[in-house]
Amino acid sequence: MTIAPLNRRQALTLAGGAVAAAVAGCRRETNSGAAPRTTGLLTEPIFYAPVRSLAAAIREGRASSVDVIETCLARIDAVNPALNAVVQRRADAARAEARRADAAVTRGDPLGPLHGVPMTIKDSLDTAGMITTGGSTGRIHFMPAHDATVVRRVKAAGAILLGKTNTPELTLSYETDNLVYGRTNNPWDVTRTSGGSSGGAAAIVACGGAAFDIGSDYGGSIRLPAHFNGIAGIKPTHGRVPRTGHIFPFGGTHDAFQQIGPLGRYVDDLVLLLPILAGPDNIDPAIVPMPLGDPAAVDLRALRIGFHVDNGIRTPTPETQAVVRAAAQLMTELGAEVDESRPEGIEESFAVGFGLFGADGRAAVRRLLNDAETTEASIATEGPALTAVELDRTLVAWYDLRSRMHQYLEDHDVILCPVNGRPAVSHGATDLPDYSYTLTYNVTGWPGVVVRGGTSPEGLPIGVQIVTAPAREHVALAVAARLEDGLGGFQPPPM
Repeated sequence: MTIAPLNRRQALTLAGGAVAAAVAGCRRETNSGAAPRTTGLLTEPIFYAPVRSLAAAIREGRASSVDVIETCLARIDAVNPALNAVVQRRADAARAEARRADAAVTRGDPLGPLHGVPMTIKDSLDTAGMITTGGSTGRIHFMPAHDATVVRRVKAAGAILLGKTNTPELTLSYETDNLVYGRTNNPWDVTRTSGGSSGGAAAIVACGGAAFDIGSDYGGSIRLPAHFNGIAGIKPTHGRVPRTGHIFPFGGTHDAFQQIGPLGRYVDDLVLLLPILAGPDNIDPAIVPMPLGDPAAVDLRALRIGFHVDNGIRTPTPETQAVVRAAAQLMTELGAEVDESRPEGIEESFAVGFGLFGADGRAAVRRLLNDAETTEASIATEGPALTAVELDRTLVAWYDLRSRMHQYLEDHDVILCPVNGRPAVSHGATDLPDYSYTLTYNVTGWPGVVVRGGTSPEGLPIGVQIVTAPAREHVALAVAARLEDGLGGFQPPPM
């Protein structure tokens, strides 16, 4: 499918003054200099290169994996003291794997789609032979014997692990901080949070320390850090990607809330990575072999798009609303059918979601901490458990909400909405209703993509969330790619 590029000046004019200011802010040069410059299939500096072009350059001998790995390790050394995003480095082993990767290219061996590409992995996912704490003090020496399924899959595709990235304990916080490694900072303003729970992953990817990372999303933990750090991320459909080897495993009252998905700087990074991660592993019982469509085959002009800038739970900042309106305007100008509306019952999703989180009185948290032999925790371990009658009512309310919201998809293919009530907040300033925009789609299990769409008056990234029906990730990714092109997408942070 070929679509004529939208004239940026026209888009900004049509979007209106407030929208134009928010979107134009995304295109300003940062303190680190100009935006990444593309030359051929690569980007300068090379540590900002898209995953696909980087892999192609290594396969074709236009770049060596050794040089790419060294560049990213140097980048980690340069930015990590201010960020505390990478909590363990794997430098020597990564260099040795890069040498073997280059030798395989020279020999003409069959190569995977990620051959020689550097990655980091969130510390909540098991990595064989490398400590995986999940942010919990009881696991400071825990070294898994096996990789998590998603880690095994990206390694089999040729990716090279540089290190582990920080996460809150058991991934159960919207800010990345724990008693093992401490707090991770935002590369746009170190006095602010990088989000959680994939905050370390998003921060280092934003700074070019790795081409991609893999996060987990229980209430927004991929999408929120993507928004706060100005990168792209996807929470797939529930049942798409195995959670085997994750610190908070499958199972439990709200099993359907949690998904695993990639974080990258560009939407095409997600397009490349998602098929590698997806599919049953015959261990996680919730994963099914659902088809995965091709974003390139989506006719964007035929889509029915609903957007909202207020979910009835928390009104976002004016700039956040303006960016979502700009996204809706771009799709309108393209020819899509766009209306301002929201699913019935969405204003109830926050209460339903948190009601389910606390239904067991934190019994699952206590069990996981006990299994880890953690005696000092940074997260709450006690809470009121629901009675059997209260649990029944809560589950009925959950399924009723999902049913009512699902009816919205009869008339809409896509939902455009905020990712959060505001851009990255100061450390310790989390206000939970702001996070209802992501939690809603954990409650439903629907897929959601985040791409940067603008900049706040403080110079912070503002993302747009693109949501679709289950198993329609390709549609969300196609829309995200168009918004990335029209609104500016990734910009390098000032460090």
